[in-house]
Amino acid sequence: MTQTPSIQPPRTRNWLAVLSVALSATVFCTTEFLPVGLLRYISQGLGVSEGTAGIMVTAPGLLAAIAAPLLTVAVGRFDRRRVLLGLGLLLVIANLTAMLAPNFTILIAARALFGFGIGGFWAISVGLGSRLVPEEQVGRATSLIFAGVSLGMLIGGPAGALIGELAGWRAAFGAALALSVAALLAQWVALPSLHVTHRVGARDLLGIFGTRPARIGLIAMTLALCGQFATYTYITPFLATVSGFGGKVISLLLLGYTFIGLLGNFIGGSAAQRNVRATLIGSILFIALPLAMLPALGASRPWVLVALAAWGTAYGALPVALQMWMAQATREVREGGMALFVANFQISIALGSFLGGRIVDGFGLFNALFFGVGLAALSILTLALTGGHPRRIDEPATS
Repeated sequence: MTQTPSIQPPRTRNWLAVLSVALSATVFCTTEFLPVGLLRYISQGLGVSEGTAGIMVTAPGLLAAIAAPLLTVAVGRFDRRRVLLGLGLLLVIANLTAMLAPNFTILIAARALFGFGIGGFWAISVGLGSRLVPEEQVGRATSLIFAGVSLGMLIGGPAGALIGELAGWRAAFGAALALSVAALLAQWVALPSLHVTHRVGARDLLGIFGTRPARIGLIAMTLALCGQFATYTYITPFLATVSGFGGKVISLLLLGYTFIGLLGNFIGGSAAQRNVRATLIGSILFIALPLAMLPALGASRPWVLVALAAWGTAYGALPVALQMWMAQATREVREGGMALFVANFQISIALGSFLGGRIVDGFGLFNALFFGVGLAALSILTLALTGGHPRRIDEPATS
């Protein structure tokens, strides 16, 4: 039988610990998206092109995909509280190094440290809800942790642009440094010991492929996320050229998209606790429908607003539903399963963005949207027609 870290009975209403993890998720994601708003300031300040400066955004994602499974194996039986504190300290060091970087090479090194840290953080933290609160509240705790992702996306890019304009890009990383220190202290105070009795080995990582629900979940996840990021990555030129929105309005629309995703986080968590399969199919469906209507109705601004609202809510629900599915499908190898979940998440984002870019360049924006619809439809068919529904977390495991 495959070994997995033992899960102690959750302490009653350990919500301060959940909040500390959610705060760290917010700071990690704020730091991840901070350079999006700082590219031109860093380009000017360090004498590199904006395209080169963009490495700060792509490199951490690729390193995170590598770090998630490697670190999960490397930490062995270490208390997960200590591991999370170590990753929080790494975030502090990465932001301090970025703030003081004398050249672009050192700045990229800082972002590499950050990529390693965020990969490890997500591999361990996405499954913590089941270890910190009673089983009937796991969905709510998971939603709260994932809400930190949406909040970090909401803060990162706009905050970087604003602080970069007012005080320079180093001040933006200084603000991230202050937030990372606060998050580290919050975890130090609130997190209980999270002991494990079995270490995760390389074989446990491959254990995610050992059940039919897990394999189905990975396929559906890859298709859905590739479809999402093949389209969302290029929504700004669509809103500008097809819908005719100005730059400031587009920024507000994207803020609204991310903000409504917070609502989707909690809707998805609550619904997935009751029926994870229906929630996952529903969230992907309500990503596909707006994508399908935008080519025909993109010139109608009211309909664009409706489409973005539905899309943002659905995408807010999607990561929570995916995480709940994979946690249920890989309960015997939960931490190893979550490491592969994080790696696949990051790779799917990168692959979707890459494929979407090739389609936009070669065939136009509308075809990128149709491509996203097609991938979403394939994901729904995978979930609907193949069976393999995972057990609920609170159902007894079979031996």
